[in-house]
Amino acid sequence: MGIAVRNLSKRFGNFHAVDDVSFEVPSGELVALLGPSGSGKSTILRIIAGLEPADGGSVELTGEDATNLPVQSRGVGFVFQHYALFRHMTIRQNIAFGLEIQKLPKPEVRVRVDELLELVQLGGYAGRYPSQLSGGQRQRVALARALAPRPKVLLLDEPFGALDSKVREELRTWLRKLHDEVHVTSLFVTHDQQEAFEVSDQVVVLNRGKVEQMGPPQLLYEKPATAFVTQFLGSVNILRVETVLGMDQDDERPLPLELPGTDGPVLVYVRPHDLDVMKIRNGRPAWPARIGKLTPLGGTVRLELTLHDGTSLLVELTRERALELNLHRGEDVFVSPKDMKVFHESKAFVENYVI
Repeated sequence: MGIAVRNLSKRFGNFHAVDDVSFEVPSGELVALLGPSGSGKSTILRIIAGLEPADGGSVELTGEDATNLPVQSRGVGFVFQHYALFRHMTIRQNIAFGLEIQKLPKPEVRVRVDELLELVQLGGYAGRYPSQLSGGQRQRVALARALAPRPKVLLLDEPFGALDSKVREELRTWLRKLHDEVHVTSLFVTHDQQEAFEVSDQVVVLNRGKVEQMGPPQLLYEKPATAFVTQFLGSVNILRVETVLGMDQDDERPLPLELPGTDGPVLVYVRPHDLDVMKIRNGRPAWPARIGKLTPLGGTVRLELTLHDGTSLLVELTRERALELNLHRGEDVFVSPKDMKVFHESKAFVENYVI
């Protein structure tokens, strides 16, 4: 196992930043810690790196208990959001810094730095200074510097957070490719769901210092364990059971919704792309609705609908489907769910309904 976190806890005064967190990062995988601000992501990363002491629990790195090891003995490479490059040093000197601290022979340092410059696609920039590079190039230098001493694990704290969206997209693709080449066990902190899904093998979803769910990205999206995970991983409509049961239903094709033994309110979650729009009912359970707004979004069209009971719905259709229907604002239509997820008020998952 590359990284094993067991029952980790950390308080700052009365604030419980990390609350009995446990997860594992398999050797050679890239795993994302995903969650909103204040969910404990960066605190967990800093504890693993040895930059912050834990109040309880343990950290293992490549099978060794590292809970009480000093930073320099953990074999960790750390990449910060704001690069943390030495401004007075050239790119070559920045990358070589950790190797020189280890007092490696100069020829070995030179070979390793040349290798990393090529790896991060900055072979012609060795003599430049950080101020002469773009933000994306600086972050690649920071990654090269972290990789230079051949760390046991690589930790990345919002590494693309200071970059614009276009550069972020490019670096996400580049980081995944880089990881597939070097195979260093990596833990990557982000609040961006798309970033986590594009880059990582697995995702740990955090909320208020606790792990909500861990698994491959697509599994989390399709089978969320809690209401929080459902809401955090993309846009979703949240409906009252009364609204769902108020659909127009065909006696031959009734809505297969039964709520087994739940005490208290139940909410139904349906993603915008799991809703279809029809001008004429085709026998499927459906709500009568009126189109309030249509927004073209490239390959998709977003509809804002209002049901007869006043409930608002967001629907995403493919561009082709929207053109086929020839929809207009103010038009009366029918909207039908294809997939719904039911959660109890306690946020516990109840059932998934595919219609």
